[in-house]
Amino acid sequence: MPRVVSLFLPNWSTDRLRRKLGDVSPPPDKPLVTVGRQGNRRLVTAVDRAAIEAGLRVGMLATKAQALVQGLAVMDAEPDADAEALERLALWALRRYAPIAAVDTPDGLVMETTGADHLHGGEQLMLADMVERLGQVGFSARSAIADSWGAAHAVARYVRQTVSVVAVNATCDAILPLPIAALRLPDAIVSGLRVLGFDRVGELLKQPRGPLTLRFGPELGRRLDQAAGRLAEPIEPVRPADVVEVKRAFGEPIGAAETIARYIGKLVQALCVELETKGLGARRLDLLFYRVDNSIQAIRVGTALPVRDVKRLTRLLCDKIEKIDPGFGIELMRLSAPMAEPLTPKQTISSLIEQPDADISDLIDILGNRVGEEKLYRFTPVASDVPERSFRRVAPASAETGQAWPDHWPRPARLFAVPEPIEAIALLPDHPPASFTWRGIRRRVKRADGPERVFGEWWKRDAELAAVRDYFQVEDEAGERFWIYRAGDGEDAATGSHRWFLHGIFG
Repeated sequence: MPRVVSLFLPNWSTDRLRRKLGDVSPPPDKPLVTVGRQGNRRLVTAVDRAAIEAGLRVGMLATKAQALVQGLAVMDAEPDADAEALERLALWALRRYAPIAAVDTPDGLVMETTGADHLHGGEQLMLADMVERLGQVGFSARSAIADSWGAAHAVARYVRQTVSVVAVNATCDAILPLPIAALRLPDAIVSGLRVLGFDRVGELLKQPRGPLTLRFGPELGRRLDQAAGRLAEPIEPVRPADVVEVKRAFGEPIGAAETIARYIGKLVQALCVELETKGLGARRLDLLFYRVDNSIQAIRVGTALPVRDVKRLTRLLCDKIEKIDPGFGIELMRLSAPMAEPLTPKQTISSLIEQPDADISDLIDILGNRVGEEKLYRFTPVASDVPERSFRRVAPASAETGQAWPDHWPRPARLFAVPEPIEAIALLPDHPPASFTWRGIRRRVKRADGPERVFGEWWKRDAELAAVRDYFQVEDEAGERFWIYRAGDGEDAATGSHRWFLHGIFG
């Protein structure tokens, strides 16, 4: 079952202009509209959120909009620049999220993410990541995923949620309560249906198709079938001008898994030759299957490091063959590397004098394409004395940062994300606890070492100017070792609450 994502940018034109203008753009709370000419009239072509709240709408006269809102920011519409920027955004989505991505004019993108969402932690996390990344650069967005382009398009635009995930085989239930304008029908058909008393998609689906077709033509039935997933709607993906790709057309359609695997090997070999010519290695591969029924299926694999090893890439792609439904046959296969990075030859290690470095990138690739790249990570040190800030997650094959954890005091094997409060009996200000109670169990301290004083990072927050923690390594009578601390120096109340916390457990 294909899964289609619709990314809706409700304020695309105005957001793009604000980002383009930078510091000279109007404040976010000041309404902004764009205007264009229709004959001799100047009409509003786009409005931002502040303008909508002020009562402005697309299609009204520019003079009327200026009269209604004092201090309204008015700019000339740039439809060509909007379209060009939207295509660049589609290329970004193609490289990052899905092997099939296209522009959904005039204010959105459409992507088929079947077989690619697992690389981003699942559908919910993938959609949330899209919206968050666009928000970070100044674009408001809503996203939805469903079994059809029509349903995803409708939900993204008419359901007031930032992220909407329509369950598999629940498309009809999701579109029933939506207004008929969600079906991407011409305005004349929408107006005619409203005259007849139709307001929701569910009302149309209950009606006999014949009378509606006689009155409004085949377009209404086609849009209903596309939204419900009964009629295929192929997406023609954007293609980067500089992408490295190879393709293979077949005189007779193919469908057997063994045949597909054989031609995958041939395509990968041809692609690696092209990559070697350009000194590149693939970081992401997209394999598109064009079926005889004019639909496209795709698989995507990623690698932790640039790769152009034929056997390795072929194995990664062949592991995904089971996700492909050839239907009545595949007539074209297209393999591309939307993400490629420089890969220079390396000197071969001599086994007589050197030991080869352990390379686990192949294992990382296999696991990453099975469980998702977002679920694989490692920890790397960060220059900070505060324990919970002294590390961060990075990709498993990331280069070393050069940082190291402090070695003058050992750190626990297990560090709690949030320190847990404990009750402790200790002689202030510098003595370790004689006993402490954690999770209802009282533990008597047999050995202890400390204190190790950790100061707050005053350059980050004023509240940490005087804050300190005194850490102790303690061992109870059962031989279990814990890492506990007191908030404060034991004397001055301004340095902390003087409460005790358990922050980690030694292995």
